[in-house]
Amino acid sequence: MSKELTRKLGLWTAVALSVGTTIGSGIFSSISQVAGASGSAMMTILAFLIGGIIMIPQNLIYAELATAYPEDGGHYVYIKHAGSRPLAFLCGWACFWANDPPAISIVALATVQYIAFLFPMGNLTVKIVAAILVLIFMTLHLRTVEGGGKFQTVITFAKIVLFAIIIGTGLFYVRGGFTMTPAVVGAPVGIAALFAGISATSWSYDGMAACCYMTGEIKDPKKTMPRALIGSGILIILIYTLLTLVVTGIMPMDELTKSSAPIADAVKNIPFIGDASSVFVAASGIIVIAGALSSSIMFQPRLEYAMAKDGLFFKQFGKVHPKYDTPYVSIMAQCFIAILLIFVSNITELLGYFTLVLLLKNTLTFATIFVHRRKRDYNPLWKAPAWRLMAILAIATSLILVVSTFMWAPIPGLIAGGAVIVTGLPVYYFWEKKNDQTLSM
Repeated sequence: MSKELTRKLGLWTAVALSVGTTIGSGIFSSISQVAGASGSAMMTILAFLIGGIIMIPQNLIYAELATAYPEDGGHYVYIKHAGSRPLAFLCGWACFWANDPPAISIVALATVQYIAFLFPMGNLTVKIVAAILVLIFMTLHLRTVEGGGKFQTVITFAKIVLFAIIIGTGLFYVRGGFTMTPAVVGAPVGIAALFAGISATSWSYDGMAACCYMTGEIKDPKKTMPRALIGSGILIILIYTLLTLVVTGIMPMDELTKSSAPIADAVKNIPFIGDASSVFVAASGIIVIAGALSSSIMFQPRLEYAMAKDGLFFKQFGKVHPKYDTPYVSIMAQCFIAILLIFVSNITELLGYFTLVLLLKNTLTFATIFVHRRKRDYNPLWKAPAWRLMAILAIATSLILVVSTFMWAPIPGLIAGGAVIVTGLPVYYFWEKKNDQTLSM
């Protein structure tokens, strides 16, 4: 009998996975992008606040689905149980080839870019150090799920402390004149500005469902998953909103909208920290992005593990290490592919065209709640309040990203979607045929 993964992780690890994955390198530049879309400081702050609040329905739907199907695999599991193995497989197929290993390589390189600021190094050295980082985290999460969970909790706590220092210190130097200034010339105003800003925040909140990929290893999922998803959502909203209040309060809007590193530029204006702002921000970036790298290596391989257990992926990916109780083949495969991608230039830009397909899986997941609720054997341990309204809001907020991504690159996005279907369906039917042959023996 094959070995199975066991429940060893608690609430804080689940929260750390969601927070650690969501708060990554993006926040270091996204504030200026949202400011550019919003046009004024107050609209930028409101955009982050409302943008986070409207993401809560997504977390409520995830919490219900996670307690209905308390197993590893995330989106793949929810779509499969809705009755569509082919769609579930295609989502997982696209994730493995176009999202998971590339995400690890991108985040590893981003981490080393901050290290290189403190310790200058050439391009090849950056790639080598990035590969070494991937190997270090791979080894950690390969050898122990409890140790990996504790590390993730500690590094996520360190992230929160760093942002708390910026927020706590920066609030004393916020200028009311900056936060109350009218919109910059040519920027949208009123509701149009708010909607534009909210749309621009969507990417900053992506990643909160990370803990759902490890539900099968979470203790007492009935209590833990709703608390983790709702709690992490509130914590992230609080951090983003207060951080935006500080940044917009100590930087003029015309400077903020042009800044490529708004947090770094804002920190320069905070006494004491400002004297060593470059070092502080670089050190913060290392911790923040390394946390995202760790969580990606920890949770992502659980998707392919779940697919392999269903006979819809390479059999070896479903193996659990006899000593360490981790899906070691799945973890190693993702990391080795990620290391290869680190040394292949421009491949990640090409794979970015698959983002449209990957975002559609989120929308599809929220839509499955209508199918699940009609099933007689559907018995979630926790139910979302006003679930129909929450599901509609979750689908709507997810579609914001889908539409914006489609507008960014419509033809490449459609081609990528076609590539997933053309390559994935033959593989799916091949594996299903093998499963049928095994059952008939």
